[in-house]
Amino acid sequence: MSRRLAAEFLGSAFLAAIVIGSGIAAQRLSPGDTGLELLENAAATAVGLFAIIVMFGPVSGAHFNPVVSFADAALGGISWRDAAAYLPAQVAGCVTGAVAANLMFGLQAVSISVKQRASGAHALSEVIATAGLLLVIFALARTGRGASAPAAVGAYIGAAYWFTASTSFANPAITIGRTFSDTFAGIAPSSAPSFIAAQAGGAVAGVLIIKFLYPALTPAQAARIVIPREMPDGAALDGDRPARVPDGTGR
Repeated sequence: MSRRLAAEFLGSAFLAAIVIGSGIAAQRLSPGDTGLELLENAAATAVGLFAIIVMFGPVSGAHFNPVVSFADAALGGISWRDAAAYLPAQVAGCVTGAVAANLMFGLQAVSISVKQRASGAHALSEVIATAGLLLVIFALARTGRGASAPAAVGAYIGAAYWFTASTSFANPAITIGRTFSDTFAGIAPSSAPSFIAAQAGGAVAGVLIIKFLYPALTPAQAARIVIPREMPDGAALDGDRPARVPDGTGR
């Protein structure tokens, strides 16, 4: 568990640093051109997400997102206790990554965002973005295509930057982290609760849709998201080996 929590913390920190740091770079490289700034931010996030899933997935599954962890618990992939343990590691990681991004670009370590994003359109966007993210992840698990998850998740988030009004946060931990940077990717603390509530609603909708579309999804398959992680003996959970029966420790 200590290794898994460390992987979730580090992966979440890298995620926040990628999202916020690339937003700062975009603002400086393309001042005044919001469309180009968003393109640069989205592209960096998509490829960066691919890389960090590959880096940390074998240890923790590469959730980096409380919504993913709790959906996994709801579908039997991990225990509720493990999902709850992941939560503070993910939030702390995202806050740390935000601070690191600020410092890398010579800004104050913490600069609380004033960018207001709370609206009905933003909330609907977060519901759809979050439900879609879960569908991508669990559809791959159910159909034995977990190896495609890094590319698929990165591609989905990159696309969702553009097809949602909210630029697809789809993650309560990164929502909190982004309040600590008053830059291109920031969000005002007053807007964060509506985003997190919408993400929770999207998670519920996503789980219900997954259960309807993939009623045969097993806990062993759910345990392979986002990508299969190593078992304690070093073996990997994948489609070629029988999964271990979940016990009191999680998977």
